[in-house]
Amino acid sequence: MAWLPDWFVSMGVLAAAFLIGLAIQSFGFRFLTRLVENKDLFWRSLVSRTRRPMRLAILTWTLSFGAAVAPLTGGQAGVIRHILLLCFIVVVGWMASTALHIWMIVYLRRFKLDAEDNLLARTHVTQSRIAERILGFMIVAITIAAMLMTFPTVQQYGVSLLASAGVAGIVLGLALQPVLKNLLAGIQLAITQPIRIDDALIVEGEWGNVEEITSTYVVVKLWDWRRMILPLSYFMEKPFQNWTRESSALIGTVMIYLDYSVPVGVVRRKAEEIAAASKLWDKRVVAVQVTDFRENVMEIRVLVSAPNAPKAFDLRCEMREKLIDFIQREYPSALPKVRAEGAVDFDGASDVAARHASMQS
Repeated sequence: MAWLPDWFVSMGVLAAAFLIGLAIQSFGFRFLTRLVENKDLFWRSLVSRTRRPMRLAILTWTLSFGAAVAPLTGGQAGVIRHILLLCFIVVVGWMASTALHIWMIVYLRRFKLDAEDNLLARTHVTQSRIAERILGFMIVAITIAAMLMTFPTVQQYGVSLLASAGVAGIVLGLALQPVLKNLLAGIQLAITQPIRIDDALIVEGEWGNVEEITSTYVVVKLWDWRRMILPLSYFMEKPFQNWTRESSALIGTVMIYLDYSVPVGVVRRKAEEIAAASKLWDKRVVAVQVTDFRENVMEIRVLVSAPNAPKAFDLRCEMREKLIDFIQREYPSALPKVRAEGAVDFDGASDVAARHASMQS
């Protein structure tokens, strides 16, 4: 085959290496799929999701072997080896990122956010998702840095970059202050956990649940399905209410204002009866107390507990509706009213009648 040009032979060798790589990948994928079909979910997901990076890795290997045997010039061989080295670095980063994602998914399957008491699940989900994003960012950064270091120009300027690292670090730190601030806040959130996934919050005067925590911001799903987007640093710097910090159970408050003539004992028994009959009550707290006296009414506070914030809100509404219905039926005179003193009215009427009589005379 001496009569064939070298570039044609090289193209043939590389094409053969490419086809051989595809064949090896196809056979290897089928073999691994059968090998892990009875294994746990992690290994099955790992084989399924790494099909593309595995193909790239095998093609990189076969093409590097083809480049070694093909009659390439020194420059051509160097370019191809450099491209294959970049592909190898991408494969390593890709597989590391995929393995991290699969491990997180399999790990979080053990925790159910829809459980009644999901404090432990929310703790692990929050820590895992923040850790996954931080590690994913680090994998991408290391992969890009490793690819850049394969270029001689980058290595050549490495000394000068280190020499000016002080000034560059200050400038870069000022430019990236919001990003670094939120990155550090994400690490603090993962460790201290002032908020977790699905926590019920009062933030900026709005009530909602933590729907998502990313590496830079938090998404709060409000009660009316709006989304409030807040930077991670917000939860490290500003006060907010977390209704599910230690547990999801809450005590709801119902304030009712009635006339002094209402029998408080009867209202207390009725509130206990309403709570006992409700599916929303968790059978822990129900209390009725007179908490204040006003000029015309007394203030009665009803406390009742529920397993979580939505049920606490619904239970408060149910308690209000049934209590006022009971009072309207049984003690309508106890509803708030404005009194008028009869003696004052009578005296005033007498004065008017006397003046009228004197005018007539």
